[in-house]
Parts: sequence; C-alpha cells; structure tokens
Amino acid sequence: MRTRVADSARSPHVEDAGAGAPVFGGWMCRWMAYSGDPVLAEELLFRPQHSLIDQSLHSRMGATTTNGDGFGIGWYGEGETPAVFKSVDPAWNDRNLREVAAQVRTRLMFAHIRASTGTPVQRSNCHPFRHGRWLWMHNGSIAGFHDLKRDLMMAVDPTLYPDIEGSTDSETLFFLALTFGLADDPVTAVERAVGLVEDVAVRHGVAHPVQMTVATTDGVSMWAFRYSSVHETRTLFFSTDMTTVQRLHPEVEALAQLGPDTRFVVSEPLRDLTGAWQEVPESTCGVVGPGVAEIRPFAPQRSGVLL
Repeated sequence: MRTRVADSARSPHVEDAGAGAPVFGGWMCRWMAYSGDPVLAEELLFRPQHSLIDQSLHSRMGATTTNGDGFGIGWYGEGETPAVFKSVDPAWNDRNLREVAAQVRTRLMFAHIRASTGTPVQRSNCHPFRHGRWLWMHNGSIAGFHDLKRDLMMAVDPTLYPDIEGSTDSETLFFLALTFGLADDPVTAVERAVGLVEDVAVRHGVAHPVQMTVATTDGVSMWAFRYSSVHETRTLFFSTDMTTVQRLHPEVEALAQLGPDTRFVVSEPLRDLTGAWQEVPESTCGVVGPGVAEIRPFAPQRSGVLL
C-alpha cells in the first residue's frame, strides 16, 4: 500500500453567539476507523495504550476530556451489510461492549464515542449511522443547526427521508451525502453536501457553519474528511505504513499481528509511537482501499444560490 498526496466531547451544548456569529462550543466526539486483516474488536477498542475507551474518559486532544453521551461500533462480517452495536451508556462502563468486543473479529470497523452538541442522548443519535452497506460517523457540528434544520431536511431525497432515525446534524449530513450520490462518488457527494450546508447558512445569517471530521465506508474502501468553515478543524490522524511502524517499534508485540495493509484513521493517536502517525492536513480528504491510501484537497461545492 502506498500513501501519496494528490495534486488536485453527557455534555453541555454548542454555543451560538447570535445568528451572525456562531461560536463552536467545546463539546465534540472521538472516533476510530480500522481497515486491515481480521482482528478481534477488543484489540482495537481496549488494548492500545490510549484506546478509544481510554479516550472516552481521558481525551487529550478533544475539546473535552470526557465523552460519555453514548457510543457505537459498526463492523463488517458476513455479507455486505454492516452490523452496529450502540448504547447511551458511557463506553468505559458498558459490560455488553466488552462481551461483544471479545467475540467479534472484523476486517473493517468504525467506533465512536459521543459528546452531544445539543441533541438528545438516545440510541438513534449515536454513531456510526448506517444505510444499506454504508457507515458514517462525524466529530463536529453544524452551527445554528436548529435554524438550518428544516431547509437541510427538505433537501434530502424523499426516498431516503423516511430512513432518518435520529435528530442530529451528523445524521442529516450523512443523508445529504447519500442524496448527492455517496454510493457513486463519495468525495463529490460530501463536497456537495457541505456546500449546501454553507449555502443554507448564508441565507440564515449563520457564519462558519461547518466543523467536521467525517469517516464513511462501503465495506471495501473508507473515506475520511477534515474540514471546517473557519479552517481550524478538530484533529485527525492516519497511521503510517504498517511495515514501517513495525520496523520502528519491534518492542510493541501488538503490532506483529497487523498485516501490511493495516490502516487506522483516528481523532487522536492510540499509542505514543514516534513515526506511527501523520496528521491529516486541513481541508483534505483521504481514501483507504485495496492497495491504495491517498490524500487530496477537499473543498465544498457551493451553488451560490440561497435556497
């Protein structure tokens, strides 16, 4: 696998200092995406030094230390449709998660710990979200979502709208991406979805509406996006080529079981290993698929039309 750059945090709410000057509050989430040889979920969720479960209590780079408003995992096993397991309990205190993680072996898994940005703490609002063979998870928020929600929902394809289960801005963004052709061209679909959000925000006088790191997958490849309207996005990292990491850190026994095509994309590193992590650049997207890991620029496609 090669990596190249192409040319082309239960929690308080997000604050909004007036319609024209939204301020992103400190309450965001943490997530992890894994692609590689089949591995037990507990090896991904519990065993790393700074695992996602540890981050649910002791996040170092998130806007809050604690992410306790529920969690979710999504994974691919038999067939094309992924399984999901979600709970409103804090991830560090859920015995069922430990039971499931000790038995699930998967080649591709999404995991997310939630810190609500204002919507209710309920299962349908926990990530990852699923539609058909697709999974989606998000760290961030849409500022002024209460005011933008109706217009954004009305833009969702009528055939998709009944499948929306929760009330979050994250799920709305997912269904907008599905509307704009996520299954055919994920990057363009997300660019159009984010562009629509920014266009609608202009109409409502909401400045700088988008703050996001997003991961999505169809079970074969996965895509990750780092973007905000103010170009100061929450952290996101991808793992260095695994053969390189194994050579740099032969003392870490856990690395030996990971194959050469292993890739992680994470909100913050799972272990403090020199040379193991690279920060995803601002306003970029990346794709990890069979034999390729690529990063390229990301820019919303704005129509300029005030809907």
